Formats: sequence, structure tokens, C-alpha cells
Amino acid sequence: MIKSPLQIAREAYKPKLPGSLKGTVKIVEGEKTKSVADQAEIEKMFPNTYGMPILTFEAGKAEEVPTVNVGVILSGGQAPGGHNVIAGLFDGIKALNSNSKLYGFLGGPSGLTDNKYVELTSDIIDHYRNTGGFDIIGSGRTKLEKTEQFDKGLVNCKALGINALVVIGGDDSNTNACVLAEYYKAKDSGVQVIGCPKTIDGDLKNEMIETSFGFDTACKVYSELIGNIQRDANSAKKYWHFIKLMGRSASHIALECALQTQPNITIVSEEVEAKKQTLDDIVKYIAEVIAKRAANGDNFGTVLIPEGLIEFVPEMKVLISELNDLMAKKEAELSCIESSQEKREFISESLSSESSNVYSSLPNDIADQLIMDRDPHGNVQVSRIETEKLLIQMVAARLKKMRTKDKYHGQFGSQNHFFGYEGRCAAPSNFDADYCYSLGYTASVLIGSGKTGYMSSVRNTTAPADQWIAGGVPITMMMNMERRHGEMKPVIQKALVELDGAPFKKFIENREDWAVNTKYIYPGPIQYFGPTEVCDLPTKTLTLEQSK
Repeated sequence: MIKSPLQIAREAYKPKLPGSLKGTVKIVEGEKTKSVADQAEIEKMFPNTYGMPILTFEAGKAEEVPTVNVGVILSGGQAPGGHNVIAGLFDGIKALNSNSKLYGFLGGPSGLTDNKYVELTSDIIDHYRNTGGFDIIGSGRTKLEKTEQFDKGLVNCKALGINALVVIGGDDSNTNACVLAEYYKAKDSGVQVIGCPKTIDGDLKNEMIETSFGFDTACKVYSELIGNIQRDANSAKKYWHFIKLMGRSASHIALECALQTQPNITIVSEEVEAKKQTLDDIVKYIAEVIAKRAANGDNFGTVLIPEGLIEFVPEMKVLISELNDLMAKKEAELSCIESSQEKREFISESLSSESSNVYSSLPNDIADQLIMDRDPHGNVQVSRIETEKLLIQMVAARLKKMRTKDKYHGQFGSQNHFFGYEGRCAAPSNFDADYCYSLGYTASVLIGSGKTGYMSSVRNTTAPADQWIAGGVPITMMMNMERRHGEMKPVIQKALVELDGAPFKKFIENREDWAVNTKYIYPGPIQYFGPTEVCDLPTKTLTLEQSK
């Protein structure tokens, strides 16, 4: 294998661990928990894993632990640091008992049901330490939700002598892990299930999960790219750059990148929803900022747009909700319609009058993108909806009208960008390398203690790593009921941007200044080597949230 100088250097990096994980560990149980909402329904659906206590780790006495064989699954989209979760898990189970084995199921959850796996040995894992990507075993989006799948997985685990499964994924994947843990516990199968919080979107977090892994690295990568574009814009002085950023259900990435780079405009989906702003309201705001900057002779700027914005605009949210239900119920009929125009007409006739009017008013390409196949969880694939292009078209049209009314005297040139895959498999930052390794090691301690239905938790993450607090949080604690595929289902509640939270307040304090004046910050690439204050900083979001 040919490696770059950076790969060779990163292989030698030793991730930092919380102090409580550096020796033998004793588990301390806290108070019993309840779900974040819909307690009666969640408890009824998860009688064996509901109400378990929060766990924290302390130094304990050395004890002999039996061999534990563990299977690991990478589920959903990639996020920087996944390989370090696996490395931490491997080192952790080997520390429990040197005869323990780790099996990686290939291609995501389907590897468990199809019995496709590889034993992960030190010869394999050592090549992937501190690297980006999920290529060590691959990932996939197969949803584990049927009894047949659970039973197949159990047979395959028993054949390999596997005592525990670790599911590394986002909110949907960890919901699946919770369902699997409940099923195996009810059957007294002897197979534990532990989750690890992954998603660059940053929407899997709560008081016990301060951040999902990959968010730190992805935001630093995107912020470098935004900074590069802003430097170019400030040099050429002739383009407005509309930049769509990952974040299907929440605007955490857009907000964090705004705090890191200080662009002229950042749309925050949660604010749009709270203020019931229409698409026209958003376009008006962008056009007015462009006009103000043009009056100062600045015909350039940057606009950050969350990937999921279109789902937060009130009229679009209603439309998408109707489309999701419609496409779930009339999948067979839609599959028989070949032409795009006929599909649009069929959809329009099947919607409520209000949503039909909204749908018919959209450009054909956007209308077509809204009825593309849903993802495995029944969600519209918002990354394929070119919201940035839609806004450019609408802003250009408004500026044209403003010019006729003598309210705009500039030149509007535009460029569109979508930063998605650029950040998902980046080599993890020092923070993510440390955090992910700690999450994996924490999972091994939970497994060694016989726990199931828990998610690895590492807190106090704005402090030095040896002061981080490792433990476990019951997955049922994070759950509520939501509509999926037209039915109410138990799922982990997504964490949206809090409009009364410190990060958003910091943004609000500065956005008018950033809008009209050019106050760009150029963060540059991720730093791995150098002083702690350069290399080991957490995100601004975490810093602001944890500041007292």
C-alpha cells in the first residue's frame, strides 16, 4: 500500500483518552431515565431496555474478564473518525482479554444479515488508525427493522461466537440499534447491542451526547473551502457565491461554518420555521443585503444555505409531508408513469389544493427533484434538491424588479456550490481522532460490563481530553414518536439549532455587521501539528455551549 507522508505521520498519532479509561474501570450507575417524549408509548415498545440508568466510569480494581467477541457495523453516511472508533473498540476489548476478537460486518447492516464479515486484526486496524473514511469494512443504509433480519443476524452472531454488536451510526441507525437491543434482550439471546453517535450533521446530541463524531472535522473542512471562496470573492469582487452545506434536518453545520468564516449571509432553517418565513421572505432578505453591499460598491459576497432548508419553509414543509405520505401510499402507481410531466400532473392532482398550488409554482427541475425516490428511512433526499440554484434564480428575478424601481444599482453575478462529500471522509481532526477513539474504548467497557441498549457517551469535551467524562446513556432516553412512511414510529429525537442557545445568539449579534461589511475569516486547513491552541480546538459551537 502506497501512503502519503501525511498518512504515515498520522498513523503514529496516539489518541488522547479520558483519565477514567487509562486503567481498570468501575461503572457507577446514576438515576433511572425516561424518554425525551411519549414516555408511555416508548416504555411499552421497549419494556426490557427502558428506564435504565445513566452510567459513568471511575477507576476500579483489576478483574479478570472473560473473552468477548464483538461485531461492528458502520451504518449510514460516512463521517471522519469512524476508523478510530473501531481502533478504540479493538484496543478496549483486547485490554479486557487478549483473546477477544473483533469482526467487521461488510457493507453496513446488510453484512450482519448476509453474513459477510472479516476478522479485524491488528495488522488490518493499524493501517487505518487516524484516517478518514469507512473503507475498512464499508458502510450501507439497510434498515434493520424486521424480525426476519434480527433472527438472521442472531444466527450469524452465534456462529461466530459474538457476544455483542456495536452499531456506529446516526439517529436512525442508533434507533435500529435500540430496536435490535430490545429484541435480543427479550429473547435472552446473550448478544448485547451498543451504539456510537455518528453524523457530520451534528443533530444527534443532547445533555449526555455533546456532539456527534465527524462534525468537528467536516465543519473545519467546509470552513477552509468557504474561506478560500471568500478570499477569491474579495479578490475578484464580481461574484455572489451561494454555498449549500450538509445538514438534512438541522443547520448546525451552516451555523458553525458561519461562526468560523463570517460570511455575508447565513440562512438558519430553524429560524425560518420559527418566524414562518416564506420562500419569498428569504429571497427578499438576500436581495436586500445584495443591494446594500452594491450601494457600497461591493458586488460580491457569500451565502450559506443549509441542505435541508426547503423542508423548514412552512409551505414547503407541508408540501413535502404530503409528498412523503403520497409516495408511500401510491408507490406502485407512480412507478408505472414514465414521463416527468405526467408524474408532476399526477402528483399535483393528488395533493391538497394549497400544496398543489405550491408544487405547480416550482420550476420543473425542482418539482422533479422533490419526487425522487426516498431514502431507506422514508425521507426526501434533500441533498439532491438544488436549493442554491432555486434561490439564485429567485434572487436574480427580484433584483431585476428592484432595478426597475431604482432600488438596486449593482451587478449580480452568481456561482453555486454544494459542499457534501468533500467533508465526509476527511482525515479526522485531532479532536475527532481523540473523541472517536474514546467512544470506541467506552463501548468496550460497556460490553465488558454486560450492558445493552446503551450509546457510548464522552462529555466535558471542551476540557483537555484526560478530563473528559466517559460513560453510557440509554438509547431509549433520546427517543420520541415521529411519522415515518406515513406511520408513527419510535425514533431518536433530532437536535435542532436552539434559537436561544449561545451559538445562535453569537451569530445574531454579528450578522448585520457581517452582511454589509466584508469581515471574512480564512481558517485554512485542519492543523495536526503545532501548539494545542492551534491543533486541538473544539468547534465554536461546543465552546459557546459549554461556556459559563
